[in-house]
Amino acid sequence: MRDEADHAAVLPSAEVRARLYDQAMRHARIGAWECELATERLTWTSGVYDIFGYPMGNPLRRASIVELYTDESRRNMELARAEVIRTGRAATLDTEIVTWRGERRWMRLAINAVAEAGRVVRIFGSKQDITADHRAMTNLRLRAETDPLTGLANRSVFQARYREIVRDGLNHGFATALVLIDLDRFKAMNDTFGHASGDACLCEVATRLRRAFHNAGLVARIGGDEFALVLRAPVAPAQIARVLQQTVVMLCRPLFWNGLRLEIGASVGAALVGRPHRRRIGELFAEADSALYDAKAAGRNRVHLFSDEGTSRSAALEAIA
Repeated sequence: MRDEADHAAVLPSAEVRARLYDQAMRHARIGAWECELATERLTWTSGVYDIFGYPMGNPLRRASIVELYTDESRRNMELARAEVIRTGRAATLDTEIVTWRGERRWMRLAINAVAEAGRVVRIFGSKQDITADHRAMTNLRLRAETDPLTGLANRSVFQARYREIVRDGLNHGFATALVLIDLDRFKAMNDTFGHASGDACLCEVATRLRRAFHNAGLVARIGGDEFALVLRAPVAPAQIARVLQQTVVMLCRPLFWNGLRLEIGASVGAALVGRPHRRRIGELFAEADSALYDAKAAGRNRVHLFSDEGTSRSAALEAIA
């Protein structure tokens, strides 16, 4: 009896337990919520107020809170909420919000249902701030998918995604050409001025391509001085040739770096996605590579398109002598 009395005496009170629980939840950046469906009355714990950066004295109106979700997350949240109400089955999804103070955060939202007489009358769940985890995963993915020097997509991403984009082009006409670009005189510049100059050159080329083809399906650095892109428009071969010839002119503009004027050129090979007698997707890269080889062999600053006859042909005159 004495042991039981001593044990009972050291148990924390309900108030202390509630305080400790709330502290633990806030430390984990998680809170609980509830919504009465008949009135849409919201109830939050302090952790949810913290996540939304919402003053505890302000009234909780669902219409106002919903506006704090970004557009896509709001749509996804409303769909998940409606499904839980319809089926009574729980759901969990990650959503992005803009807090009452204007900060962007990611939140893991859990939704559960309470039914009475076979009808869902209340939903409840948890909201957890996962911003740090989301940023960490985003950074990991970017490091895995991005060329660290130029910030463009890397070769592995290009190989994974260009098939999807080109296949879409074969079905719906979105993609028009697979383009490979190889810099001329790059090795000579590297040997003469050092690798720092080469890095500066590659970064500048990437910037120019990104600006010129911001609406392209994909822009990537796939090798040392090799770049690739998938064009979505224009559709006619003559238009594609003109765009690519303008690209050569743009890439041949000198770069001024560390007091030096750096001169480079560019050879371009392209395979047309939508021409008659379409090749398989896997053959397009080989065709673009063949056209690039012919452009390099013909001299500097050339554009070659792979022809319907299965050979590379010069699609435009030299941009620069």
